[in-house]
Amino acid sequence: MRNWIPTLLLAAVVLAGCDDDHVVSPRDTTAPAAPRGVRTVTGDHEVTVTWLANTEADLAGYRVYISNCAGGPGCEYTRIGTTQGTSFVVDALQNGTTRYFDVSAVDAAGNESTPTQDYFYDTPRPEGSGLHVSNYLADTLHAGYDFGGYTVVNWHNVNADVVYGRSGGLALLTAPFTDTQIQDAGYASSLDAVDYGPPSGWAPSGTVEAIPGHCYILLVRDHHYAKLRVTSLDNAEVTLEWAYQIDPDNPELRQRPDREMPRNRRAFPWAPSAARAVGAVDPLAARAQD
Repeated sequence: MRNWIPTLLLAAVVLAGCDDDHVVSPRDTTAPAAPRGVRTVTGDHEVTVTWLANTEADLAGYRVYISNCAGGPGCEYTRIGTTQGTSFVVDALQNGTTRYFDVSAVDAAGNESTPTQDYFYDTPRPEGSGLHVSNYLADTLHAGYDFGGYTVVNWHNVNADVVYGRSGGLALLTAPFTDTQIQDAGYASSLDAVDYGPPSGWAPSGTVEAIPGHCYILLVRDHHYAKLRVTSLDNAEVTLEWAYQIDPDNPELRQRPDREMPRNRRAFPWAPSAARAVGAVDPLAARAQD
């Protein structure tokens, strides 16, 4: 019996040691924080969603969601993609239709954060580059641009939203009708630098100096926002990048409806014959002095 008792105690110690080898760590159930700094950039048939990077060490990536509504009962957000980066391009969207977006963060254990604390929306719109508009004093037939028609027009066409011309050594962009406003948004390396239309700050005269690299915002008739960027210019023409928001009153830069009301031109002579007559006042020169 004296030898049996120590042997029994030794077996108990060994068994206890075996139990220690099978200790299971608690499962990670802590979700990452919701992404911060979410913003959207409007594109042509697409929207780019960006956000600030999370700081969790076990972060695995992000999930991006889209919806036709902001929130509330019956408003469903559908997951459209995942990424390990901090931006995601949502393409194949319909121009002029507002969509809502949200982003969540996911860790290595599969825990997903709550959605961001706000909803984010954007409205894709058409855009283009390499648009050539002539100097109206040299080529009146191609000196205007109609955003709603996506076409270059005669400078005195009733659908012209902006006209290009030169006067007194200045290159000028003019909104020829009083129902269209324009302002200089300053220099930018790309048209995307301007992604929102302002409620004020318009040039009282309807004319701004055209400067290479500068962006310009317009609020055209029927409450549609548009923007331009001058890529180059000379005495003959200006080359532009452009974007036009077809959703009315939407500053996120429908085809505008047919206009039945007459448009009022700004109060200065626009006829080419008047502008070129000896001793006549050049309308763009008058604008440059405002």
